[in-house]
Amino acid sequence: MQDPNEDTEWNDILRDFGILPPKEEPKDKIEEMVLRLQKEAMVKPFEKMTLAQLKEAEDEFDEEDMQAIETYRKKRLQEWRALKKKQKFGELREISGNQYVNEVTNAEKDVWVIIHLYRSSIPMCLLVNQHLSLLARKFPETKFVKAIVNSCIQHYHDNCLPTIFVYKNGQIEAKFIGIIECGGINLKLEELEWKLAEVGAIQTDLEENPKKDIVDMMVSSIKNTSIHDDSNSSNSDNDTK
Repeated sequence: MQDPNEDTEWNDILRDFGILPPKEEPKDKIEEMVLRLQKEAMVKPFEKMTLAQLKEAEDEFDEEDMQAIETYRKKRLQEWRALKKKQKFGELREISGNQYVNEVTNAEKDVWVIIHLYRSSIPMCLLVNQHLSLLARKFPETKFVKAIVNSCIQHYHDNCLPTIFVYKNGQIEAKFIGIIECGGINLKLEELEWKLAEVGAIQTDLEENPKKDIVDMMVSSIKNTSIHDDSNSSNSDNDTK
């Protein structure tokens, strides 16, 4: 006798006409499907809805559902507010000197503030502003601001620009004054990110200093120069003797 569960074209035709019963699924597959359907049934439809969709569908739920919805809505609002609070900045904002105290010194508790004092006539300042603008988007929990230096400090020397101050709770935690301290005229975005991460102002995902290879080459060059100078000095002493 032919097995009714056998996978043949003829059996499929007989099943279509109802002559053979539907093919039996293996027990483990049936159990898996039942468990999946039970799990899906336990998930309230409102848990997959946005706040706007919940508002529109209020009439479709009973009193018990409405209580659960209200709890769920409050939870979603709390999550949304927490996210907004964490990501409250997200841009490099321009401020004036008379805003310095409120925006920087008296900024919110435990918020890192990075302020760049600049002049638009200095190319390095424009480069730093470009980098800070990108970093502000990447690290929205940190406050990034910039100010034309003359509005904050009168008669500030050009050789001190760019100037970056890093504040937290009204205190200067770090400062980078002048082209060299800010990273040089060829400053790359990742290098500035690393500098700010080293002082704690941002939480970077960079694993090592982007300038590490350059620093290693400089150290190696200095060592080689020193060895060469010592060798020449020793040979000179021997020749004198």
